Amino acid sequence: MEKYFTEQPRDFLAVATPGAGKTTFALSVAAELLGRRIIDRVTVVAPTEHLKTQWAQAAERAGIPIDPTYAAGKGRTSQDYVGIAVTYAGVAVNPLAMRIRTERFKTLVILDEVHHAGDALSWGEGVREAFEPATRRLALTGTPFRSDVNPIPFVSYAPGPDGIPRSAADYTYGYSHALADHVVRPVLFLAYSGEMSWRTRAGDEVAARLGEPLTKDLTNQALRTALDPEGSWIPSVLAAADKRLSEVRRHVPDAGGLVIATDQDSARSYAKTLRKITGESATVVLSDEKAASKKISAFAADESRWMVAVRMVSEGVDVPRLAVGVWATTTSTPLFFAQAVGRFVRARTRGEIASIFLPSVPRLLSFASEMEVERDHVLGRKVTDEDDIFAAEDDLLAQANASESASSEEQSLSFEAIGSEARFDHVLYDGATFGHEGEVQVGSEEEMDFLGIPGLLEPGQMRDLLRQRQSDRARKQKPAVAAAAPAVPSVEQVSTHEQLAVLRRELNGLVAAWFHRTGQAHGITHAALRKECGGPAAAIANAEQLRARIDRVREWAARKSG
Repeated sequence: MEKYFTEQPRDFLAVATPGAGKTTFALSVAAELLGRRIIDRVTVVAPTEHLKTQWAQAAERAGIPIDPTYAAGKGRTSQDYVGIAVTYAGVAVNPLAMRIRTERFKTLVILDEVHHAGDALSWGEGVREAFEPATRRLALTGTPFRSDVNPIPFVSYAPGPDGIPRSAADYTYGYSHALADHVVRPVLFLAYSGEMSWRTRAGDEVAARLGEPLTKDLTNQALRTALDPEGSWIPSVLAAADKRLSEVRRHVPDAGGLVIATDQDSARSYAKTLRKITGESATVVLSDEKAASKKISAFAADESRWMVAVRMVSEGVDVPRLAVGVWATTTSTPLFFAQAVGRFVRARTRGEIASIFLPSVPRLLSFASEMEVERDHVLGRKVTDEDDIFAAEDDLLAQANASESASSEEQSLSFEAIGSEARFDHVLYDGATFGHEGEVQVGSEEEMDFLGIPGLLEPGQMRDLLRQRQSDRARKQKPAVAAAAPAVPSVEQVSTHEQLAVLRRELNGLVAAWFHRTGQAHGITHAALRKECGGPAAAIANAEQLRARIDRVREWAARKSG
């Protein structure tokens, strides 16, 4: 505020982490400018319909009545309103009508999540044409900018050390700053791996372990198998997330959880699973439903446990009581990750912790470990790879404002999940990894060491507790292993499911060793073993079939050594 009113700029870009208070800042500026008669109207441009309503509600509390139902070309609004709220898509439909309104009044334009104005086609052009005459323009964003050749209207660019223009923010308030000021929550990421098996379009059955080094295609297929509602992975992770939510609610009674789903069918299936786990109905939010905004508002105000949303409700959606999240979507871009995590970091009480359950996918884990990295908008480089920072944004935004119902049907044409099982992998906190040695079963005491962490802890206390639980478990395991060493049961002496788990672990370890030795992908090795030894995928193979594959891969290793 001090910087803004000292410099009195026509254009101002504030980059602040989700939950840091961008809305409060913008409305405070608007109120001050109205009071000084510098402006007499306010126009808010938001990415989605729901955010228009949310801005109108926040503005009302600040004493600035805004019409969220205004549409370009509508003409006048009631004299009770000081401003309007529109979407970027709405501006693009009729930028001339918005320009005429902007010219008629001394207008402050608030561009919420302004990176959307850099989208291709008509959005950026519409924003530039509509708001060129504005008296003041205040741009806000809380997520990484897109990286391409489309400049964002009304954003300044300056050459970097490499000579490539980069966006220049007038004020930046990153996640690390907000964390130090206790205005956002620290995030505890809980990663889950496990055995996956699926059938490809060609009819081949593939088995792989989520989290192991795999090709990009195999990683995507393994992730889709894990998220299949008919498998065992997602119900196990949802049950673990609900245990975590119960622990958090002991200290924060109204804490809620959000499952981010890929498509409508999955969202409904996850809601059914949560009902079985909790005995309570989950709120299902589909963005093409007219009642979506009301459902979100109702969930934000009540004390129910879970909400399931297709991919993401939207950036900027404000449900401060969200404390536990489950990443159950195949979408994995940096922008989307930042938007999603932003739903959980808004702090209300000092000591609150956000807990997010992730599949052990390298991209997602790298995003989690780089949460404090600040990014600027880079010009002069085209998006040519879908892994690029913003390549999927156009599709994501179309999905957020339209129907997602066809996505699951398209995927099912080329892919069929066979089976999955979940294993607790590790916890990622403040860039450090914490976990236990060996394979940790879902529902075990080792898993509860982390699920049972109190819901209110200072960041330093959280770090100390994680280290303590890890070291305590390690100390307990060493004497137990030493005492049990003379009488370790053979594979044949344990129960059937334990026997199969031991054999699968041994097989996966040998396949991983073969990968490091030869560079052959895990899925290809599993497929070759099945071809030579027969039988189904490893996740559903019997003990005899698993032993045959173990012997065969050892034969390969001996032959190669010879």
